[in-house]
Amino acid sequence: MLFADVPPFPTPETVTDVSTLSPPALTQPLETLNDGQRIGRIRIKVRGGETQQWQIAQEDSQKPPRVLEITADRQSYDPQRQVITAKGNVTAQFAQGVLETYELKINIETRMAVGKGNVSFRRGEQVLNGDRFEYNFLKDQGVIQNGSGQVFQPTLERDISLELADETGAKTPPKTPLQENPLQDVSQQSQFQFAIGGGRDVENFSFPETGGEGIRRLRFQADQIQFNGGNWTATNIRITNDPFSPPELELRADTAKFRQLGPLRDEIVTSDQRLVFDDGFSLPIPQNRILLDRREQSPQLLEFGFDSDDRGGLFIQRDFTIFNTPKWELNVTPQYFLQQAVFEDSVADAAVFGVEGELTGNISPRTRFTADAEINGFEENVLEDNLRGSISLKQAVGRGQGQHRLNLEASFRDRFFNGSLGFETVQTSVGAVITSPTFTLGDSNIALSYQGGIQRINAETDVEKLLEPNSENDRVSLTRYQAAGSLSWGTLLWQGDTLPATAEQGLRYTPQPVRPNLSLNTGVTGVTTFYSNGDDQNSISLSLGVKGQLGHFSEKTFDYTSFNATYTEVIGEGESPFEFDRLADRKRISFGVIQQIYGPLLGGIQTSINLDDGEVISNDLILEYSRRTYNLRIRYNPTLEIGSVSIQINGFNWNGSPRTFDKVQPVQEGVIRD
Repeated sequence: MLFADVPPFPTPETVTDVSTLSPPALTQPLETLNDGQRIGRIRIKVRGGETQQWQIAQEDSQKPPRVLEITADRQSYDPQRQVITAKGNVTAQFAQGVLETYELKINIETRMAVGKGNVSFRRGEQVLNGDRFEYNFLKDQGVIQNGSGQVFQPTLERDISLELADETGAKTPPKTPLQENPLQDVSQQSQFQFAIGGGRDVENFSFPETGGEGIRRLRFQADQIQFNGGNWTATNIRITNDPFSPPELELRADTAKFRQLGPLRDEIVTSDQRLVFDDGFSLPIPQNRILLDRREQSPQLLEFGFDSDDRGGLFIQRDFTIFNTPKWELNVTPQYFLQQAVFEDSVADAAVFGVEGELTGNISPRTRFTADAEINGFEENVLEDNLRGSISLKQAVGRGQGQHRLNLEASFRDRFFNGSLGFETVQTSVGAVITSPTFTLGDSNIALSYQGGIQRINAETDVEKLLEPNSENDRVSLTRYQAAGSLSWGTLLWQGDTLPATAEQGLRYTPQPVRPNLSLNTGVTGVTTFYSNGDDQNSISLSLGVKGQLGHFSEKTFDYTSFNATYTEVIGEGESPFEFDRLADRKRISFGVIQQIYGPLLGGIQTSINLDDGEVISNDLILEYSRRTYNLRIRYNPTLEIGSVSIQINGFNWNGSPRTFDKVQPVQEGVIRD
């Protein structure tokens, strides 16, 4: 039984026996059936006894002859019905997989196989188990009653198209155990994440640091599973990413259909779907499509966000994919500014509606195109006040570890956050930036990175001599030339041991066992910037920081503490004519702590302070509910007046990270950070 807390499903009615599926007896030898076809073989081996063999015609004469090999304790053959019966520890190797069962009957003519008694069917790393198995090995179609199994995503594409060895000696991947112990090497690799909220993190606060491979298997069980090649349909299905039973998180649905969309994309479409937590609380979910995407993706549900600057506070939005091809994708996201509609404008005012759109495409394997735009309200002066947008072309330059990235970009009304100087808007910017990879200098563990760029910028200035007389605004257009380089070094001062990967110890509240550690990090960054009016701004920043985590997050109280602290000092001369990239916060300290309070509940704070005047640059308040299979995190920044709710479902092998709802980018020492 897959889920230990669930009583067995009722056994469906027995289908017609395989022996009755045979057509009338053949009037000619099998070797001459359907002239021109290749001849395959069914070979039965009796343990400690003889081997018998039957010849069968194949549908595709272009394929090499196949061998269906069956090993059993005993076997028999009914020549009138043309039914082979094998009993006792039966192992059957089909072209598409390996079947293990107690009893197996095969009709030679119809190519139907029926297994009874603890049936397991393996296709590479993909596993199906059940009470009864009906399979047409010519059409690769079948039905499993009272089914359960595993989906192993890293090898899914290979396994679906798997062909076992034939008489030409073609090789197959090595066999793996059918019943894999879920308590062995349990770990977590990837997450499905979606965000509800707005704002780019000024300081990133990571989840507990762990290590190892990931929970890359989905377990499932259903009353009945019908499969056709790599696709399948299930009724009364339960799916979990939890390797332990009873699972703490399940997706339950009346029906589910699995379908391949392409080499890197599959989907599961469900009906009456809901999330069930700890076999109790059930939450209906509106999204009936789960995308298993091995490309970078960020699936979205109906979302709530908070952004007081651009959207008047609380807002809701929904993401729609207009089209999605292997190379191009277009997403459109309508928005409704709920707080602004209730407290400032009317519910139908044009100012409370917004929209975002993003078009991405791979022009070539080394060239990527992106265009995005957002409108934050449809009142008057939309283009001047509420539209933001950009287009960019990213090109890989060089090969291997020395590959750089060239970014050609044009933007309109970009939004930046420059520490204690606050939010600034760059009206227009056109230019190019080339960014290096991170190089490691020999065996020193010192990392080097650099970038350079040139841009024509129109933005606000407080330098009066640059403004035209009687100017309608405070903006000026200048060309900016910038070069920046950074050296960083980190070392692990101490590292503890992890607890065993069991549900009671290392994996009680996290998807991986927590490893206690303490590390030291240092860095130096140099930036030089020249402007076409003759001004320049140059700086060197030095930073020193520590970070670590204590405890294993396995006890109920105060068994996990994560902390970080970084001091940064900036030495600079000159001053930018713009406000968005001017040096700010020359002496600052950033620190944060997140602490287990009780069970899976954690609370924390992440703060950055200007030491010259004591002003708080940014202040994140964090509340987190952490479980082995999922994680809920609420963050609110009263300084920036933005907030977010992020949900992470561990181990579903979906790649992505919470996308930001506004286009805020941080600026440090005059450098725009991606």
